[in-house]
Amino acid sequence: MRNNKLAIVGSGPTSIYLLKKIFDNISHLRNEITHITIFEKSSTAGMGMPYHPETTDKYNLSNITSDEIPELPQSFGDWLRLQDDTVMEECNIDNLPIDNTAIYSRLALGRYFHEQYNTLVRELRKEGIIVTELTNHEVTDIISLKGEKKVTIETNNSKAEQYSRVVIATGHSWKEKDQPKKGYYASPWPIQKLIANDKRYNCRIGILGASLSAFDVVTSLAHRHGKFVKKEKGLLFIPNEDCMDFKIILHSSQGWLPNLQYEQEKSIREIYRHTTRDAILKLVDNKGFLNIHVYFNEVCRPALIEAFKKDENPDLIKLLEDPSIHFEDFISLMTQRREYIDSFLGMQREMELAEKAIENNKPTHWMETLDDLIYCLNFHVELLPAEDHLYFKKVIRPFLMNVIAAMPLCSASILLAMYDADCIDLVTGRVKVLDGYADDNKTLIEIDAKDETDTISAFDTFINCSGQNSLQFEDYPFPSMINLGAVRKARARFKKRTSFAEMQELVEDDKVFFDNNQAFLYTDGIDIDAAYRVIRHDGSIEPKIHDVTFTHTTGARPYSYGLQACNATSTILVDSWIELGKSKDKTSIEAITQLYESDEDL
Repeated sequence: MRNNKLAIVGSGPTSIYLLKKIFDNISHLRNEITHITIFEKSSTAGMGMPYHPETTDKYNLSNITSDEIPELPQSFGDWLRLQDDTVMEECNIDNLPIDNTAIYSRLALGRYFHEQYNTLVRELRKEGIIVTELTNHEVTDIISLKGEKKVTIETNNSKAEQYSRVVIATGHSWKEKDQPKKGYYASPWPIQKLIANDKRYNCRIGILGASLSAFDVVTSLAHRHGKFVKKEKGLLFIPNEDCMDFKIILHSSQGWLPNLQYEQEKSIREIYRHTTRDAILKLVDNKGFLNIHVYFNEVCRPALIEAFKKDENPDLIKLLEDPSIHFEDFISLMTQRREYIDSFLGMQREMELAEKAIENNKPTHWMETLDDLIYCLNFHVELLPAEDHLYFKKVIRPFLMNVIAAMPLCSASILLAMYDADCIDLVTGRVKVLDGYADDNKTLIEIDAKDETDTISAFDTFINCSGQNSLQFEDYPFPSMINLGAVRKARARFKKRTSFAEMQELVEDDKVFFDNNQAFLYTDGIDIDAAYRVIRHDGSIEPKIHDVTFTHTTGARPYSYGLQACNATSTILVDSWIELGKSKDKTSIEAITQLYESDEDL
């Protein structure tokens, strides 16, 4: 038997779905994979950072229902129904019976993933695969020499070992350091640092961002500084007597709160739900580019018109039927429809509409359709010119993160109760955290509000919840891969042949480079091909190493869509092993899109 050893770095949801895909295709892979070693830096494998008890809190809610989680050996809802009272109490679940369309705590989801992971490991072992689990093992380096058949992995807790193939699925990580002396926290994770020893904050607390992560902080702190009482409609928040000055100040550059959870007709995304592979490839011009505005006109516009027909919105149908209306115009109009003088009162109105829609099982088709359309675009991003990468990052992605990252209604009820109690507020404007002095005991921020004078504000506690930024190439966590040329910066070619002076008007100097008189844009993170194989410094494929970590690969796959991304990337990975083998050629768009079209999980 061939000694084919696969290493998986990380054991969160992406790795769990990878194990499932390997098990589902064991008849094809039995001789390709004989050993699997799973590296996990924490003490428990098979959970993932957002759902781990060392990281999250019992009051932190997930933003996905059982129906929206891609298939694992057992559904989340069915698993919950089998749990005893102790588990339900530890996971802060008291709303029974279990509903497949309801939202539950992240701790519950973490326990669920852990059990699915254990099930898949057992099933693979039954199939004769040797599975080694190495918890408390952080991978510190990966060494891959061009032309050699093995990859060496080094950890903090064991001797170096060699593997035939490596999949990097490390998930979230934050490089910026906390500065607790001045009350600055570079991220809210692990959230225990904010709530340890029953810490009290009888003061203003600043939060950068109004995202779902920001809400995690809000709900964790609110439950420790007061109580929520159910009333006829919604919740009432009553602060503790010793916390009457407790107040959270959210800072949002656009003044937006998240969109609310919406009813969907089909909760699982599909790449070609609104178009076909052939239709997409026909849009590619003679220079090999897919223009994002052509994509909007030929794919998005008709699909959105159809969605607005289902939503019975003739005004927006008429708007989109006007060929002079472009992608940016559509985004601007939909943004204006959510601009409120008071975002909390706007959320209250949206809440009433969302509750009626869910009660009447009435989907919001345009939001669901837009999500599908960007999901499709995400898997064809290598066709976009650099100009469109810049456009996506500046115009489309901020809108998507507000529209698609929907807040559960139960979470919105908590926010609105705190607003009614005058315990939360929202400040509009771009925030810059000021350096100050090393011995400062406060965090100073500068707020750049539109058309107003910049203001300075000081906080005893300020928490950055703006989300994880794209990884910069120099921060890639495996130094030998950079030093030995096993990875390179992700890049996209500019369609227009232009000078460096013209480039400076579009983007920072360090984001542009020239090769053979052609301008390229660094798009963040490392370069991969469509099968998630890393690309070496010389442009060749490294067939032994795949990186499916979203923050490492945003330059090539810029749209994050949660657990469905974990399933989709794992599906593409395993499909490529079976269909494309160990080819050292860069995966062509024609070959990879055939996989997208043929696999029903995509």
